[in-house]
Amino acid sequence: MLAGAVPQRQCRISVEPVARQRRDTMPHSMRVALIAIACACVLGGGVREARAQDPPPPISRLVLDLRGTSRNFPDSPELAASRGLNASELPGRGLGFDAAAHVHLFKWKAITFGVGGQLTIGRAHLDASESAGVQAVTETLTSLNSDLSLNFGNGEGWSYLSAGPGFSIWELAADASGPTAADEERLRTFNYGGGARWFARRRYGFHFDVRFYNIDPGTPSGGFPGSPRSRVIVIGAGVSVRPWR
Repeated sequence: MLAGAVPQRQCRISVEPVARQRRDTMPHSMRVALIAIACACVLGGGVREARAQDPPPPISRLVLDLRGTSRNFPDSPELAASRGLNASELPGRGLGFDAAAHVHLFKWKAITFGVGGQLTIGRAHLDASESAGVQAVTETLTSLNSDLSLNFGNGEGWSYLSAGPGFSIWELAADASGPTAADEERLRTFNYGGGARWFARRRYGFHFDVRFYNIDPGTPSGGFPGSPRSRVIVIGAGVSVRPWR
């Protein structure tokens, strides 16, 4: 080996930890949500009419969605402090449901444009524990949002990406003390996400949706700081209904 040459093995060892560190910077829940959106878009966009001789129908003009959801509420100390709680008293993961309506307006090339709105309600509860020194706490997030959607596919199944503004009411309080003014404040919210719908029957189908809710900070009240800017990830699946094709 010539003098001054650098072994290749030594270069590889110095690079690998850096690459691993970059991969670990994205939260696990966000990686799962992004993978789910990508899979839904690929599967939904790839649906074709079973009978090749007939052209596939267009995406339905009106679709109604109802789905059960799971969400992971934030566990930050700043959120707990905004309600006079300890971080260990935050409930964490909760369940809920979404109800939505979407109108598809027109198609341009491979994209069908639509508008809609959705109501999402999620709830989580933490039981009191004397040994852990925590009190019973209930957390409820109610959001009402509009959205603009980009849809890809045909009437038998399609994937979509959508986003839009709205507002949320975030209730977080100990069961013994009840809600405060902060639990009634309307917080500006922006939602974005995607999913897919499949229709094996004429009127009824199945859909899957992954959505991110970016919620603005709250106003300080009752001697407590305002709630921090937060992001809530909601994953849901359920039934889609189209009154007509």
